[in-house]
Amino acid sequence: MTSMARAAFRAADSEQLKAHPDLTLQLGPYAYELLTKNGTAQFTVSNGAESTTKSLEWAVGDGRFGQTYVYREQGRYYEAQLSFYTRLNGLGTTTGHMDPKTMETAAGGLTTPIMITQCFGCHSTASTTNGRFDPDGATMGVTCEACHGPGAQHVVVESQGMESQEMGATGGTGSSIMNPAKLDPGDSVDFCGACHRTTADALLSGLAKGVGSVRMQPYRLEKSKCWGGGDARLTCIACHDPHVQVVSDPGSYDSRCLACHVSKGAKTDAAHRAAACKVSTKDCVTCHMPKMEVPGTYTTFTDHWIRIAREGAANPE
Repeated sequence: MTSMARAAFRAADSEQLKAHPDLTLQLGPYAYELLTKNGTAQFTVSNGAESTTKSLEWAVGDGRFGQTYVYREQGRYYEAQLSFYTRLNGLGTTTGHMDPKTMETAAGGLTTPIMITQCFGCHSTASTTNGRFDPDGATMGVTCEACHGPGAQHVVVESQGMESQEMGATGGTGSSIMNPAKLDPGDSVDFCGACHRTTADALLSGLAKGVGSVRMQPYRLEKSKCWGGGDARLTCIACHDPHVQVVSDPGSYDSRCLACHVSKGAKTDAAHRAAACKVSTKDCVTCHMPKMEVPGTYTTFTDHWIRIAREGAANPE
């Protein structure tokens, strides 16, 4: 039931499209309609004189904030010009898309081979195997093997281990599976950053500066003063358990903050690195990791650049 596990669907299976089977929108000269029925999702755009219809194949995103659609023509992949946004309860221009100039671009934008493999690589499992991209054979969503690697050998080893233990033997070691929890702090954040964007991704994309970089949580996290050269108390998994849905209650993260900052009135000791906050004793992230509106996304993102964020102050970088 996590957002990661529900990161992609076949378009016709999208709960958002099933709940909104007839979506329409007028943008400039273009009229759009997205019809979902009888196991299909058809996306039509018309300028009054001509029209084109695309069969949407994949829905990307669990719909908590939004969902984007992908279609295929002659072996090439296109990202639909419009996405579903929960805040709008309807369609809006897909984040990053420009105003279309032709009928074809009004329907969607052609993706590069690298873009589409990365898209499926982060929203599905095993879309690329043995160096071959095959989205039709992918498992929709981020499953166990997306993070831990192929599990067949692991199952064999652990099954044999359990059987051996019953006979008094040592059993399996678990070395046949990848365990990201054992990575050092820098590698751990980069591991999550493979999808959530590392510092290298931010620099290469040209989005290292500006409010848009707030979407790149690992990059922003490593900009924090308290990150230093890497601190195990500040990795992604120190605050987020990837096996359960992300927690939205700000107060639930206070204990993580207090792993580095003492409670108000307590004495600083070797186990802590900094004194208590002078302003409040709870809901630390509401001040030090503010939510920020990113234009074109119709939602807010928690800024993981931990800092003293003063009201009205410019967003760093």
